[in-house]
Amino acid sequence: MRARRLALLLRIALGLVFAYAAYTKLRQPTGIFALSIDSYQMLPESMVFAMAYALPWCELALGLLLIAGVWLRYTSWTAAALLTAFFTMMGIASARGLGIDCGCFGVGETLSPGTLARDGALLAVAFTLVWLTMRDDRSWTGPTGRTGP
Repeated sequence: MRARRLALLLRIALGLVFAYAAYTKLRQPTGIFALSIDSYQMLPESMVFAMAYALPWCELALGLLLIAGVWLRYTSWTAAALLTAFFTMMGIASARGLGIDCGCFGVGETLSPGTLARDGALLAVAFTLVWLTMRDDRSWTGPTGRTGP
């Protein structure tokens, strides 16, 4: 029972973080967030604007699904994968010595050891949630009540 309560707490916390991150990005013009993405120098220019447009909507959907507890195995793995990608890109940018805006919660937060620590902690939360949901077969249940992969 403790594992279920911990999973509930973690998925709601992670869902709120993703929803808030999406909200802050959707409040600003897409071009501004595109500049943050482009500053990482990891995507071709042709993909930067598309990523800036799509990512906040994906984060919002993921956050809402986590909060609702729908398809929890899938959403927890997706959150872990997305946070792994974010953390990796931030680590590479930091190692390169790029003094850039992290873009994590919109514009205005410089990439720093603090942002890396925060994202590392979120990554740990996501993988803990993955582990907890893998233990619980009922986390495969979707909104229809059907189970299965």
